[in-house]
Amino acid sequence: MSRSALVGNVTAMLEDADFVVSDRCAIRPKSFDIAARRGDDLLLVKILGNIDAFNRATGHEMQRLGTYLHATPLVIGLRSRDEDLKPDVVYFRHGVPVFSPDTAYNLFIEGVPPLIYAAPGGLYVNIDGDLLADERENRDWSLGRLANELGVSRRTVSKYEDGMNASIEVAMALEELFTSELTSPVDVLEGAEDIHESDSTPEDPAADPDDEEVVAVLSKAGYSVHPTLRSPFKAISEDQDDGDNEVVLTGHSEFTKAAEKRARIMSSIGQVTRTHSVYVVDRAKRDAVDGTALVERDELEDLREADDLRDVIRDRAEREEVA
Repeated sequence: MSRSALVGNVTAMLEDADFVVSDRCAIRPKSFDIAARRGDDLLLVKILGNIDAFNRATGHEMQRLGTYLHATPLVIGLRSRDEDLKPDVVYFRHGVPVFSPDTAYNLFIEGVPPLIYAAPGGLYVNIDGDLLADERENRDWSLGRLANELGVSRRTVSKYEDGMNASIEVAMALEELFTSELTSPVDVLEGAEDIHESDSTPEDPAADPDDEEVVAVLSKAGYSVHPTLRSPFKAISEDQDDGDNEVVLTGHSEFTKAAEKRARIMSSIGQVTRTHSVYVVDRAKRDAVDGTALVERDELEDLREADDLRDVIRDRAEREEVA
């Protein structure tokens, strides 16, 4: 299957699951392909035939974007170098959860989350430690008795009851012993970071030298600016003085056909992520592109306060909608 067809299939699946899906980020480089929202759940999705193409730099950028946009970054892929991705198994690459289209279908269409995740050493599941302890005590079994039944140490059983996860083999043995479900699903949308021990959000990269002046002006106006390297926008700017902590997708370049394309993609992403977007250009003959406000560089320098820039962005986007 071609990558384009795979992106189309994943997009259609998410739409069938009642997600609102952005236009595809048909530009390079790109850290994610689509943004998708269903209620309060916001996804930034990278779609790959071979997940080995997902590198550390892209993973770190997706983590940063997830933090600033309050979204879950994830990769949907078919295979790795060694094998096809197993159904209903969550993998991790550079701090981002990865799973197959079948797993995505089960999660988003059928409402059945995966139970298994891959980690160094094999496949594991979450054990409900409190329930395990209750089941053991109901049988009047000691830690040692259960340890003998499982062929592990008493200390290991104690760790299971304290919340340590178990291999699939141990989980199956436990459920056979107690004839009850002791596992809990992997919460991909909210709890994956509890399973995967990753560092905190990676630090922002330095701004492109061509963008430093724009970043400086935005910062002076009261925005916290987070540069990006592999996104349709050059930065995510947060107006932290605003009570709603307003987020603005920010672009900057000469206004060319390529810039117009980026501005349209930014607008589509902004509609899904519920953010505004602005594109700073040297000269503009229009107010906006599909809801992305156009602001000339000289004009931006005159906007001394975040409130002023916010009003310009909203006014131009609204004027285009009316037109």
